[in-house]
Amino acid sequence: MNTNIPNFLLLQARQDNDPMALHEQKCFAETLAVPTERMRCHNILHGPPSDKVMEEVDLLLIGGSGEFSVTDTYPFIHQFFDFLADISIRRQLPTFGSCFGFQGLVMAAGGRVVTDTSRAEVGTFRITLTDAGRKDPLFGHVDGAFTAQLGHKDRATVLPSGLENLAYSERVPYQAVRVSGTNVVATQFHPELTKQANTMRYLRYQAGYSVTKELRDSDSVLSSMQDSPHASELLPRWVQQTLGRSPG
Repeated sequence: MNTNIPNFLLLQARQDNDPMALHEQKCFAETLAVPTERMRCHNILHGPPSDKVMEEVDLLLIGGSGEFSVTDTYPFIHQFFDFLADISIRRQLPTFGSCFGFQGLVMAAGGRVVTDTSRAEVGTFRITLTDAGRKDPLFGHVDGAFTAQLGHKDRATVLPSGLENLAYSERVPYQAVRVSGTNVVATQFHPELTKQANTMRYLRYQAGYSVTKELRDSDSVLSSMQDSPHASELLPRWVQQTLGRSPG
């Protein structure tokens, strides 16, 4: 076994019987080109990870959430915010949050997220970098704009101080953030998903997405799916920049 591979912890918020939990684990592992067994998972529905677990973590990943939202009032949601406020923001453990992870980081830092089906994004969309994004060491490798996989109904409406806005889309003004001066980054889009993986994810959660006429039109959503190679480069580049070496 390659002992140079960092220990990843992937936080998930999915029902225990949701097959997308394993799918998500595989997507992150494949994008990072690391063995699945080095991608340890923890379901926050059962509370935050223990201190003992966190002692072994080099890099924290936060995935999607299935049917859950950061606007829910379940106790585990607020425990999740408190955990991120301590581990990712105060202690600055290198963290990369995707979708639900992006929204959780915004909330943990004191921002605001709302459910807004009128600006839902499900499929492949164009992401454009802000001035800060073009100067950012992670995103600055991309030439201004790129395609990315999305699947969300919630969106950030207020970014707190300390979070840099790095990207936006036509519908959503906040698509990527960094906690200033740290290796804590999050994206509203899914850099761990390919076109094929996002198609599978959409079909699994189609009933939940179909809250608007646009999202009920599965042909339209599926036809929007495109490849997103530049987005897929973000996670391994983040590890390289954080640790000074490639993930594998």
